[in-house]
Amino acid sequence: MDSASGPTHPPLSQEAVMPSLSSAPTAVLRAAARRAAAPTRTDYAMSTAEYALGTVAACAFAAVLYAILTSGAVRSALTSMVTDALSVGG
Repeated sequence: MDSASGPTHPPLSQEAVMPSLSSAPTAVLRAAARRAAAPTRTDYAMSTAEYALGTVAACAFAAVLYAILTSGAVRSALTSMVTDALSVGG
């Protein structure tokens, strides 16, 4: 198999191509599911650039979240919520 041509799939059976009337819905659905499940050449995995972009985006999101959660306003709001919750219970 040539790597540039992508995966090869076995040919469809005569029943899958031209199903009989009694098994038409099942054969057609199975053939459609088999075609839909077959990956194309571009669906194998992410490229290195996509991994790098995803990593940078995740790091940026983590930095923003860290900045928000460690700010004084959020810290005092969380502290007051915990204090209020503990004082209500007891």
